[in-house]
Amino acid sequence: MDKFRNMEVMVAVVEGGSFAAAARQLDISAVMVGKHIRLLESHLGARLVQRSTRQQSLTEAGSTFYEDCKRVLEQVRWAESAVERSRAAPQGLLRVSAPTSLGNHVVAPLVADFLQQHEKVRVELQLSDSLVDLVGDGVDVAVRIGPVVDQSLVARPLQPYRMVIAAAPAYLERHGRPLRATDLAQHTCLRHAVWHGRTECLLRDDGQSVDWPEHSRFICNQGDSLRAAALQGLGLVLQPAVLLADDLASGRLVEVLQDCAPTPRPVHLVYAPDRRQLPKLSRFISHVLQVMG
Repeated sequence: MDKFRNMEVMVAVVEGGSFAAAARQLDISAVMVGKHIRLLESHLGARLVQRSTRQQSLTEAGSTFYEDCKRVLEQVRWAESAVERSRAAPQGLLRVSAPTSLGNHVVAPLVADFLQQHEKVRVELQLSDSLVDLVGDGVDVAVRIGPVVDQSLVARPLQPYRMVIAAAPAYLERHGRPLRATDLAQHTCLRHAVWHGRTECLLRDDGQSVDWPEHSRFICNQGDSLRAAALQGLGLVLQPAVLLADDLASGRLVEVLQDCAPTPRPVHLVYAPDRRQLPKLSRFISHVLQVMG
């Protein structure tokens, strides 16, 4: 028994109002329509359609089964269209939002790689540490640091956002390595201007939270400038691992107090749920998850 075909006939009968209307819609005979319904009823062991010489009406079981049939057939059509969408070439403008440091050092190169793979796609990358409104600002997809607060969005987890404490070898030779977070009070600590009291700058020391020293000889609201000062040997810096990765790998900076660094923060790729997702967005989501997931 072709269950899907029987279900299609059942839906056509209900929505058409008669066996004859269903027969015309499906391009089969009314007798064949009746056969499909009888097969369903025999299989289910329940009467679905009450028949008379002039009209048909659904039984209680038939009404429930009709609603379920519609959902199943919709899922089948969605699965089939997903294959069609995967074959379509991504094209058009894609608006992406990301935090500044993570956007500069991870998302921007990732976008460039994506554009090289899909020549018909254009990307507008907006870098901001402010929380953008995806719908209001016309943004297709965003990378966000921190817990998900908008439960109406789809949130795909990415690699956590890790902070590191580092200094130039020359600075450590002159002043020594700090062994505990409390030792930072005796060191020159370069400070971000907007970090006071925020969780991303809270250090861990024997189960206690310790703030990054508030007083500093150099305060700046831009991470790259703090990194440049650290490279000159001016002091210790607390910055995202993605910003200092090349310097740490080359030895220009040395990581210290690994166990005291702030707890890594969650990162998510967020976008509005859309069952008819366009190829440009679905391919970009897959690309981000492959690189950052």
